[in-house]
Amino acid sequence: MPHEQQAPETKGVTVKLLSTVDLGPEIDGMTGRQLRMRLVTIAPGGVFGPVHNHKDRPGTVFILEGTITDHRNGVATDYGLGVGWPEDRNTTHWLENRGSITAVEISIDIVKQG
Repeated sequence: MPHEQQAPETKGVTVKLLSTVDLGPEIDGMTGRQLRMRLVTIAPGGVFGPVHNHKDRPGTVFILEGTITDHRNGVATDYGLGVGWPEDRNTTHWLENRGSITAVEISIDIVKQG
């Protein structure tokens, strides 16, 4: 695994569940899955790890405040206010806030109900 894919321990992250929709009654074949929306806050110097993938858990992210660095495939990409990115089955990554202000994102994904 490349050095960039070895995430430090998660720290400085808070996650608030905002909403869910049970997809079983909504879409044929989606029994046991839900659409989930979360507010994720990453403090300066914070890390959202560990390295994780999105196989069977597609999603999308939108930045509300600050800048979040997305580490994937050995490449670090900064995303700032008003920008987002997809997280598909090929996504393996971890996130960090290298900035001096708190970073806030909205994360929406489809997950197995647990």
